[in-house]
Amino acid sequence: MIIDQHTALYGVIGNPVRHSLSPALHNAAFSATGFNAVYLAFEIEDIEECVKGIRAFGIKGTSITIPFKTAVMPFLDEIDPLAKRIGAVNTIVNDNGRLKGYNTDAIGAQKALKKKIELPGMTCLIIGAGGAARAIGFMLKEQDVAVSIVNRSRKRGEALARSLGCPFVPLVDIEGAKGDILVQTTPVGMYPHIDQCPVPEHILEQGMVVMDIVYLPAETRLLKSAKNRGCVTISGVDMLLHQGAEQFRLWTGLDPPVASMRHVLKEALLKQDERN
Repeated sequence: MIIDQHTALYGVIGNPVRHSLSPALHNAAFSATGFNAVYLAFEIEDIEECVKGIRAFGIKGTSITIPFKTAVMPFLDEIDPLAKRIGAVNTIVNDNGRLKGYNTDAIGAQKALKKKIELPGMTCLIIGAGGAARAIGFMLKEQDVAVSIVNRSRKRGEALARSLGCPFVPLVDIEGAKGDILVQTTPVGMYPHIDQCPVPEHILEQGMVVMDIVYLPAETRLLKSAKNRGCVTISGVDMLLHQGAEQFRLWTGLDPPVASMRHVLKEALLKQDERN
């Protein structure tokens, strides 16, 4: 990669974000396609001031992660209809100073899940009530999946359940809930707190499909327990790959080099395991 006066700047915005593998993912994609750009991580406190910075510095595109996927929306010029219906943005495209928000989380989750299960007619418990839960919940409803929102905070959980038109289950009552699929969308179990599991492990039933959107570590405690109990497991790495590929397409107009992106993710995860 050659950085010069024509190099475009992209990045991921969140807090915390220093653990993110998105820089490795997207820099590999830029390198593989010869696209003159670099992608950095920006850990920020104030999303409004950050959006001003995107405009001021001419940053061409950004990924948006926890906790700003909903908070960023009022400061954008335009929201893609899908992102507007979801109520969360994870991607910004800067088109000559006009900032447009998109959501690729839904696409990433759908592609990851469809590798393991036919979605229509299934039931799903979504753990969490943030931006990723919104995107995945919306996508699953579109796929004729009966969704329930499970969350520690009743206020946030009920709000998301209302917007999706589905039941809310307090986390303390999850043992009474049933689902063919369980999707974990919170940061619980993410490095460095890798010994944490967001749900009681005995609720994981044989044959259940369990997806954790945490990708660091690639196999969380939840996924290890699910595998041991005979569940079908899906790592957050799969969702990261597919949503990142769609981001690359939006930013560049090019077909994403998925094989190169997958390879660099595997290498980055191996290095992370060695450091830990």
